[in-house]
Amino acid sequence: MPDVLGYARVSTSDQDLEVQRRRLRDEAGAIRVFDDVVSGKQFERPGLTALLDFARPGDIVCVVRLDRLGRSLKELLETVDGFKGRGLAFRSLEERLDTSSAAGELVFHVFGAIAHFERRLIVERTRDGIAAARARGKVPGRPPLDEEKLASALKLVEAGLTPTQAARQLGLGRSTLYRELAALRSDLPDTPALGRSEGLS
Repeated sequence: MPDVLGYARVSTSDQDLEVQRRRLRDEAGAIRVFDDVVSGKQFERPGLTALLDFARPGDIVCVVRLDRLGRSLKELLETVDGFKGRGLAFRSLEERLDTSSAAGELVFHVFGAIAHFERRLIVERTRDGIAAARARGKVPGRPPLDEEKLASALKLVEAGLTPTQAARQLGLGRSTLYRELAALRSDLPDTPALGRSEGLS
């Protein structure tokens, strides 16, 4: 007969694990409850690791809610798939999911299909957005520096202003102007030392 092993998690020590423990014992019949006090953002969960070390094939891992096990659908599916690889079933009380049943297994297949669908949508939307930007004459990435502003900046620097002062007057980013002036100096080695007073290299 398989045993039910409970898993409880809270994000901070201020939260109470006892409510989850009680439900896992009383409602699910868990013979033992493992727990973690860690944020869902943290990957390391020693309580869950201890549960997996304790579990035997055929046992059922039970949580009160799905969000106690994973912070995202992708993470949840990966974790439950890891249970399956160990011969463990999974149950969630509030969502009434149980992968030991055919219906519960089907639900997780549907979840997996939804996650794959979402990933495909993100890729397609990104690709469509780039194509639309190019059709409008915009190239994704860093916008090129206006040639007239660059020429004006060069004149200001030649007149004695520092690149920082020239950038401020023309409304340009200081690092952007330094980069353009450095590129210009490398193309025109005979150009007077642009920005050397501010350590341009």
